[in-house]
Amino acid sequence: VQLQASGGGLVQAGGSLRLSCSASGRTFIGYVMGWFRQAPGKEREFVAVISWTADNTHYADSVKGRFTISRDNAKNTVYLQMNSLKPEDTAVYYCAARGDQYIATRIFDYAYWGQGTLVTVSS
Repeated sequence: VQLQASGGGLVQAGGSLRLSCSASGRTFIGYVMGWFRQAPGKEREFVAVISWTADNTHYADSVKGRFTISRDNAKNTVYLQMNSLKPEDTAVYYCAARGDQYIATRIFDYAYWGQGTLVTVSS
């Protein structure tokens, strides 16, 4: 599975962005999709995950209530709607795919990764 993330950019605190991640190369069917982020000088961390059927989602506490993960399986695309952005949300955001029915939050649970898209939130 090849993943291509897009939608990053510069936004003021309190603003919104929607990230997209398009999958290609193999069937999207059955894959759990996750979003992770890595801020400068910090380790990559879990942000959100969604099951194949979209009936199960999970969020990091730091983004709960502000971010929403969704997917359109017909378009092989997963989204991350980010609202009420804060300067501490500044990071490179990565989408990842897991060929398993169970959602997961650990980096090593995901076999496929996109190249990342930069989100910068100014104060």
